[in-house]
Amino acid sequence: MALTHRLATRADLPALTALMDQAIGELQKGFLTPDQITASRAIMGLDTQLIDDGTYFLVEEDGQLAGCGGWSRRNTLYGGDHTAGRNAALLDPATEAARVRAMYTSPAFARRGVGRLILSLCEAAAAAEGFRRVELAGTLSGQPLYRACGYEVIEAFEDDRGGVPVPLSRMGKSIG
Repeated sequence: MALTHRLATRADLPALTALMDQAIGELQKGFLTPDQITASRAIMGLDTQLIDDGTYFLVEEDGQLAGCGGWSRRNTLYGGDHTAGRNAALLDPATEAARVRAMYTSPAFARRGVGRLILSLCEAAAAAEGFRRVELAGTLSGQPLYRACGYEVIEAFEDDRGGVPVPLSRMGKSIG
């Protein structure tokens, strides 16, 4: 079957939340310790502002949710509704990078093109609004995909807001 995509709506929240929980719990094994995976839940998740802004996609195959992710014209680099420190200020496309946010793939669909499709949708939409660059916060499990899609590490850092330091990298790419 072919992958299809559409913009997510608030009605999709239960399915998106379940997919994110599975992805965080399963796809980070081998990259993070169990304590780091638990801590990841405090700093990851969906920022519903993306849905409200019409910039959050879901990908399906034959009606089954395969993945989700979006982009943002707002300042926050990563984090869900429950994550402290979000900043909804609008970015200037002429001088600032759009953000790729909250990318998750169902473990059942890992390494089948879902992430590449979401990145291409985000990059095209951001370029259409005049952005020339995109940035994201990559987890250790996501960084191989991002590198393969042309993203370069800007800086490595750790987020310890979940009680245990979780390694992340700010990554970026020119578009358009």
